[in-house]
Amino acid sequence: MRAVGGGPVRGALLREPRLLLRLCAWSVAETAPALLVGLAVARAIDDGFAAGRVWTGFAWLAVLGGAWLVAAVGARQVVLTVGAIVEPFREDLLGHVVGGALRRSAATGNGPGTAAVARANLQVELARDALASVITVVRSFAFTVVSVMLGLGALAPEVLVLVLPPFVAGLCLFLVSLPALARRQREFILTDERTAESLADMAGALRDITACRAERRVADDLGRQVRLQERAGRALAGVTALRTASLAVGGWLPVLLILVGTPWLVRGGAGAGVILGALVYVTQSLAPALGNLVQGLGMSGVKLRVSLERVLRHGAPPLPAVERRTPEDAGVRLRGVRFAYGPHAEPVISGLDLSIGDGDHVAVVGPSGIGKSTLAALVTGVLTPDAGEVLVGGVPAELLDPASRVLIPQEAYVFRGTLLENLTYLAEAPAEAVEEAVAAVGLTALVTRLGGCSAEVDPGLLSPGERQLVALARAYLSPARLVILDEATCHLDPAAEAVAEEAFARRGGTLLVVAHRLTSARRAGRILVMDGTDVRLGTHDELLASCPPYAELAGHWNPAETQELVP
Repeated sequence: MRAVGGGPVRGALLREPRLLLRLCAWSVAETAPALLVGLAVARAIDDGFAAGRVWTGFAWLAVLGGAWLVAAVGARQVVLTVGAIVEPFREDLLGHVVGGALRRSAATGNGPGTAAVARANLQVELARDALASVITVVRSFAFTVVSVMLGLGALAPEVLVLVLPPFVAGLCLFLVSLPALARRQREFILTDERTAESLADMAGALRDITACRAERRVADDLGRQVRLQERAGRALAGVTALRTASLAVGGWLPVLLILVGTPWLVRGGAGAGVILGALVYVTQSLAPALGNLVQGLGMSGVKLRVSLERVLRHGAPPLPAVERRTPEDAGVRLRGVRFAYGPHAEPVISGLDLSIGDGDHVAVVGPSGIGKSTLAALVTGVLTPDAGEVLVGGVPAELLDPASRVLIPQEAYVFRGTLLENLTYLAEAPAEAVEEAVAAVGLTALVTRLGGCSAEVDPGLLSPGERQLVALARAYLSPARLVILDEATCHLDPAAEAVAEEAFARRGGTLLVVAHRLTSARRAGRILVMDGTDVRLGTHDELLASCPPYAELAGHWNPAETQELVP
């Protein structure tokens, strides 16, 4: 575990030494009963009840009761302190996962899958819980053992001769078997997860399996996975026998030795209370502490190691850094561009040549699924063409400085924070510029309703149209000379859409709009028509006369009803 996760674990433990000191102090309070239980029982019997001094016996039992009250307070504080240690550990791991995912996304243009991120977050939570369990178990074991040994020493030092050697032998047996136990436990966890994943995949593909008549092959594959899990379980059970043996030697052999050695202890002056107190020390404190250690390290320690392996792998170092470049202008040029989603898929875009001058306003229209959003992603460098090149101001799109272009997708992103933080996320802007952007894109009503730009924003309480307006104002304030609106106004009414698009047209720079309505297309200087086999670029009137696909799209539009452009 040290090789894989020692760094994060050690960092969590040593981040704030005062937390370790607090943990040790409250651990002393929590294990007070382990120190007093045997001594109090022995004194209550020998000096109290057996000697006819009933109140003395009750006094010793009252001391033990007080120790339990102190232990209750200590246990609560221990839980809080362990939480204070492991929560920053969790935040570090989450930062590692998210940072690694964002760096890879920035370097490759491909964002991490939702399922992959969810699995990584689950592993972070498992690692946090496992670390808390390991800290709790190891701390409790150490303080309990010290307390028991001190208590036995105060009660009858000769009892240590009967208890200490078998306890140390049992502990050593467990530590020797721990590496093998960890390996077997890890293999069992992994095979169990693979079996669950295989069953989930099979359940989700039952129709396809039946259609392809692959029932037998799938059943054989699942059978092999189940047999692997069975073998892993049997191997784990074999090693677990060593764990049971270590508990027997370290936890219960001392009980037998105390009973066998009772005559010797009595000859040395030990009374019935001493014998009973020694047995209480072993059975109520020492044996449970060893059992918890064996169980905790055998399970939680392995879970911590497996979880850290996955978390650290998910947040692996980023790909080599790519030098980003600032284009000379915001003109866009595509030459022989081809792109397909997968090596065996039909190309969405093939042989595309296109030139958009610096400062042009171009609308992209076409049926749904024809490749308009793909074109937007290629121009911004989010996707890389399979063939050809995409240049912005002479710079390959994938090498663009992010500050030189901005893409607003259909689902606008608004994060929790103030409205001002959302608006100035892409650029530092003075209050006057923010006010100008708010007024330009039509965000004034929302700002007034929220109570000003300093108001906190809850994205869940904003409508889709309001989120789009926030994203539009954010893009308006950015320094980007190339702005691409990929149906970024689809949740606005036609009047609000006109206000926003006209604001960007006045703003300057190159504007590429994936149009949602024909009114949006007609506001553009030129229109790019995509129909799957050809692309045409021209004005509205030119395309009506020379491009049947555009004329057909325009025929579906009723100005009185302001219907969407795509049928």
